[in-house]
Amino acid sequence: MAKNIKLMQGNEAIAEGAIIAGCNFFAGYPITPSSEIAELLSSKLPKTGGVFLQMEDEISALGAVLGAALGGAKAITASSGPGISLKQEHIGYASMSEIPCVIVNVMRGGPSTGLPTLPAQSDIMQAKWGTHGDHAIIAIVPSSVNESLYETIRAFNLSIKYRTPVLILTDEIIGHMREKVVVPDKSDVDIIDVKLPDVPPEEYNPYNYTSGAVTPLAPMGEGYRYHVTGLIHGETGFPSQKTETIKNAQNWLIDKIYKNIEDIEKFDEFQTEDADILVVAYGSTSRSTRQAVMMARTAGIKAGMFRPITIWPFPEKQISNLSKRIKKILVPEMNMGQIILEIQRNACESQVYGLNVVTGEPITPDQIYAKIKEIAES
Repeated sequence: MAKNIKLMQGNEAIAEGAIIAGCNFFAGYPITPSSEIAELLSSKLPKTGGVFLQMEDEISALGAVLGAALGGAKAITASSGPGISLKQEHIGYASMSEIPCVIVNVMRGGPSTGLPTLPAQSDIMQAKWGTHGDHAIIAIVPSSVNESLYETIRAFNLSIKYRTPVLILTDEIIGHMREKVVVPDKSDVDIIDVKLPDVPPEEYNPYNYTSGAVTPLAPMGEGYRYHVTGLIHGETGFPSQKTETIKNAQNWLIDKIYKNIEDIEKFDEFQTEDADILVVAYGSTSRSTRQAVMMARTAGIKAGMFRPITIWPFPEKQISNLSKRIKKILVPEMNMGQIILEIQRNACESQVYGLNVVTGEPITPDQIYAKIKEIAES
């Protein structure tokens, strides 16, 4: 791999990763702490033949992204808590109509206007359940600036491969910190491009609920005509109220993700082989957790860390397996307790503890180590 080492901000790394992935369309609305992504892409996209649009609001921004994606663009938008709330109807539409796109949420404290300039991890459950109806979602949580770049590339690949919106969840810390990034040449990374279906237009159905394979989305304007709707629809795209069609359509939205979970999931383990206490952490909190685990090891406490990188679908199997041999689990989060609910549900054989900070300040290694020590002595 050709090395091009740069000092980058997390938001800048996301913009750079999008360009490498082949992104050629951005629509958004300025909102702290994500605005640098829009600012940078407003400069980068025109230089590569892409399109940048600042829309009148967050709702229209995602609407424009979905329209561009239907035209064959690799499209992205970026926002934060209140803006993501406004985008939820379109996220549901993208899920139902199977339109690939990437949605970045640089998380901040809430609810409402909340803490616009301070970090939080309070949108984790919103990412899965924010829009109505039964559906699956893919959400990725990077923990570094370098990872932000590479996970943005992976987000585009997953969105096209599974024809689904993919969320990237960072926070104000990751978005605004600066770190060394190894920027790859495009030729050195795997890129999944938009392609035409392998059947002629007269044989094309935009949806396929029975074969188990995701049908490529034909770019509009290339001779393929099909119907796009947020209503339950059959394989032709036209609305249907037939019981069998409804069942197949609903199952498909979940099965296409969960039956490919081994391809989608990604996680990291640190010192878990002999751990007596497991700390499950994600995003910026995992950075403090890693240091706290090393502090605990120095003190003779066998602690380890499990870090989900793909947070939705949640790595249920891995947590369940770890809980069979590690009976104490700590979950530090910059919220009032969200992923801890998934840990409790899947780690039935373990005692699960929470450490929650919602002051707009990061959780420090000392705070996590103190909690590990308390748990070890209990």
